[in-house]
Amino acid sequence: MHRKSVYRKILILILCVNIAVLIFFTYKEIDDRIPDKIKIMVGENEDFNFNLPFQGHFISDNVDVISVNNKTVPTDQIKLDLNKPFSLKSTKTGQYKINLKLFGFLNFKQVELGVINTTELLPIGSPIGIYVETDGVMVLGTGVINAADGLNYEPALNKIKSGDYITAINNKTIRNKEELIKEIQACGGKDIKVDVRRDEKDVQYSISPVKTADGEYKIGAWIRDNTQGIGTLTFVTQNGEFGALGHGITDIDTSLIMEINRGFLYSADIMTIVKGRKDAPGELIGLINQNEKSKIGNILKNTNQGIFGTISNNYSLVSKKGYMPIGLKQEVRVGPATILSCVNNEVKEYKIEIEKIDINSSSPNKGMVIRIVDEDLINLTGGIVQGMSGSPILQNGKIIGAVTHVFIQDSTKGYGTFIENMINNLEEK
Repeated sequence: MHRKSVYRKILILILCVNIAVLIFFTYKEIDDRIPDKIKIMVGENEDFNFNLPFQGHFISDNVDVISVNNKTVPTDQIKLDLNKPFSLKSTKTGQYKINLKLFGFLNFKQVELGVINTTELLPIGSPIGIYVETDGVMVLGTGVINAADGLNYEPALNKIKSGDYITAINNKTIRNKEELIKEIQACGGKDIKVDVRRDEKDVQYSISPVKTADGEYKIGAWIRDNTQGIGTLTFVTQNGEFGALGHGITDIDTSLIMEINRGFLYSADIMTIVKGRKDAPGELIGLINQNEKSKIGNILKNTNQGIFGTISNNYSLVSKKGYMPIGLKQEVRVGPATILSCVNNEVKEYKIEIEKIDINSSSPNKGMVIRIVDEDLINLTGGIVQGMSGSPILQNGKIIGAVTHVFIQDSTKGYGTFIENMINNLEEK
């Protein structure tokens, strides 16, 4: 009897665990289907169809400018039935909040509704040369120094670490490697105060430089103060702002997004194509025309959604399409689309398929799974290759996103980000 009782308890426990797991994954699936943030264009009807048993209640003030299903209702009576298709329209820009209730009474989540002005962008698709300088000197790691006395020391151990930015030595601002090395050499063997920015916080350490056999002083840190590469210009706004890449510039050694002080865009020419294949991503190898005459823009921000800045007045904007309206997340559809890219000395439009859409992705630059279906592009590159990041994605007469990553196991497939995510960075000053 005792053994049967134990078995019964074990079975009940297993059943409870299975129910809990089922509830968790059901919750997560539903949560993923409803975005945390929704945007609509002012003055335009935006259609939605979640087909989920939720009711939405506006909890923000001044929502009398919003109509549901083309009907304007009093502020305290605005309700959304997410179990049926519905449309939203607003006559004024602004930010609103919607409280979602499961079955009309269980609080589930809050959704932010942003009403923005109609936006048109110029999709580009041309290659660019990118050069950025870090904000401070980036630390890649620390190491051992063989000193003049023949012993090994590691003065920076447990003090500065990978991903830190050295901003000052003895309270003197450091902007690049040359200034850092100069200040360390000037210490004469005395301890130095090293100011470091780590996770947006400032800390200071006292470090004892070590004298090497050749008479130089070192603190045992691997450092970097700039990087450069090839990418694709995604779009330019009507007031001369640009977005490119669709993902941030990361350090090759630490894989962290680089904190930049300044950067520049240059014109670039594609010289060679290394075709992509399974387990071996391809690459566009180009020549960056790094001179003042070929400078086409200033990079002001490096974010996980790409790089952003201003286009130079002397840059001649060339686009295959002309200015196009943006397509918001809810307008993107699984199915045919195109990208603009330059892999053979000319920007061309190539056919792709959008295979999956995740409007609430935890990785903001991986909102779409795309597949290259254009035989010409596959013959040239094998699919998506490094350097194509930022190629604008077009669908139904709108610019909806940009190419960001390639799948290692299949070079014809990769990720794309939503254009909505990219333009959010233009709004955040």
